[in-house]
Order: sequence, then C-alpha cells, then structure tokens
Amino acid sequence: MSAAATQSRRLTYWLVGLPIAALVWFFLFTHMADFADGVVALLHLSRATSLGEAVHFFFFDTPHVLLLLVGVVFVMGLVQTFFTPERTRALLHGKRLGVGNVLAASLGIVTPFCSCSAVPLFIGFLSAGVPLGVTFSFLISAPMVNEVALVLLFGMFGWQVAALYLVMGLLVAIVSGLVIGRLRMERHLEDWVQKILVVQATSQDVVAMRWVERFEFAWGHIGQIFGRVWPYVVLGIALGAVIHGYVPEDFMVSIMGKEAWWSVPLAVLLGVPMYTNAAGIIPVVQALIGKGAALGTVLAFMMAVIGLSAPEIVILRKVLKPALIATFVGVVSVGILIVGYVFNAVL
Repeated sequence: MSAAATQSRRLTYWLVGLPIAALVWFFLFTHMADFADGVVALLHLSRATSLGEAVHFFFFDTPHVLLLLVGVVFVMGLVQTFFTPERTRALLHGKRLGVGNVLAASLGIVTPFCSCSAVPLFIGFLSAGVPLGVTFSFLISAPMVNEVALVLLFGMFGWQVAALYLVMGLLVAIVSGLVIGRLRMERHLEDWVQKILVVQATSQDVVAMRWVERFEFAWGHIGQIFGRVWPYVVLGIALGAVIHGYVPEDFMVSIMGKEAWWSVPLAVLLGVPMYTNAAGIIPVVQALIGKGAALGTVLAFMMAVIGLSAPEIVILRKVLKPALIATFVGVVSVGILIVGYVFNAVL
C-alpha cells in the first residue's frame, strides 16, 4: 500500500472514530449522577448521612472531571499543534509593552502549562528577546487562566462564573506584566540569564503538520497530560468529598464568608504554600462553596495555589534575583486580592 493510501486510511479512521467517541463521551458525561446514585445504593448508604453524601460527591465528581479532562486535553492538543513553543516565541518576539502583554496573556489560555512547567518556557521567551514584562504576563496567565480551569468552572458553576474568571484572570496577568515591565527590572535577572539575553536565540520554523498527525498528537497529548494530572484530580476530589460530607457549614462561613474582610488575604496566604493544578483544586473549590464559603474568597485561594505556588517560586529563584521575585509575588497577590473582593461584591 502506498504512503498516500495509508495516510488516507488513517484519516478515515479518525473522521469516523471521533464522532462515535464524542457520542459515547456525551452519554457518559450526562449520566454521572445516575452512576453516583447507583454506587451509593450498592453500598447501602443514604445521602442523608455524611458518609453517603461524601461517597456520592466522590463518585459523581471523579468521572465527571476526568471525562472533562479527556475532552479538553484532546481539543487543546489539537490547538497546541498550531501554537508550539517556537511559534509562540515568534509571535511575542519584538512586541512592544501593552500589545505584547495582551497577546502573551491570551496565549497563556491556549498553552496548557502548570506554573512549574511554564518556567522553562519563560526562560525561552527571555532568550528569544521577549520583553520581561510581556514574559511575566504569559507566566501568570498560563497556569491561572488555562483551558482546564475555564472548562471545569463552566461545568461546575456556569458560563457567568467562567467568563468573569477569564476576564479577571487576564486582567491580573496583563496589568501585573505591565507593572513589572514599567519598573525596568531586567537588572534583577540572574547573571547567567542576562548573558543569554545578549545573544538572543533565533526562532525555529514550525513544520507544517497533516491533520492525521494533528489528531495523533492530540491523542498522545491525552496520555501525556492525563497521566500527570489524574492523581491530583482524585486527591482533590477526595479532599472535596471529605469537606462536602463532614465539614460543618457554619465553620466554613466563619472562615471564608463575605462578611470577614480578612478572609480573602487569609485564603491567598493559605494557597501559596500549596501546589496543585486547576484539575486538582477546583473540586475542592466546589466543596468549599457548597459549605457556604464565599465564591470570591475561594477563587482567590485557587488562584494563589495555581498561580503563586511555592515550587514555582523555588524554580524561579534560579532565574530571578530576590527583588524581582518579591515584586512578582507582591504584584500578583494584589491582583488576586482584587479578584477575590470583586467576585464577592458581584456574586
């Protein structure tokens, strides 16, 4: 069989298989409540008890979130075939402050990196001649406003919450990058990074891919990303189930309610030492809100966990001097605090 015929046959498999897979995915996704009810009944539990409610939460949310991840990661795998690191660097190279910040923050949405995996790309941007402030807009946006966070927020809280989170998250990334850029803090990069900037890397050309190759890359992307993420999902949902079933509602309202002005700063402080991704933290967010915590306070906690994680700061210390790290943490923290208070005021 010729190479062209083989290519055509592989494409046919994808074009036939994808609609079938989409229908199966949709059927399973819309029957998660029935599955969770069945598990509770099989275990002879009642949702009127704390254990029964916790078990129902776990067996509803776990497959629900994992199915969302599979669908989102596949689609974003396709998107990534158009936005490779080389092309992303090429798009940002030479962009002036302002326009570059908006573009970098927007690219952060379609490039699914956690805070730690975004750091190597951060270095690559600097070496390609992307301005420091523009690079920070990407570093903030990539983990905080990624496709997983948006889809899970949409699935759990509706499009209004997802849209407001998108807008506010982008504003934090854009404004923070602008502020850092205006401060002209390139001298606070580590010396070895400054030497790299003297000889800027040349962008590589992106090799055109056929649709078969794009589909196969997206399928491989599921294995790569899903394999890293699913333990966080299960652990996050397990913690969420415990909160949902056993934590008293009055306790959560007293700690994370709208009335306590200090709850948003406290949530940010609690979030920084932790490290997970959107898939792992959003089930916890859902459980906290179900117990009466204010949405803005909990989202501020989530943004601190995925956007200002302690491991990210440790990695950045290899690239940035303490003054620049302190500026980054301070500017982003102020942005997250504003987001928390805005959500609490609006919703």
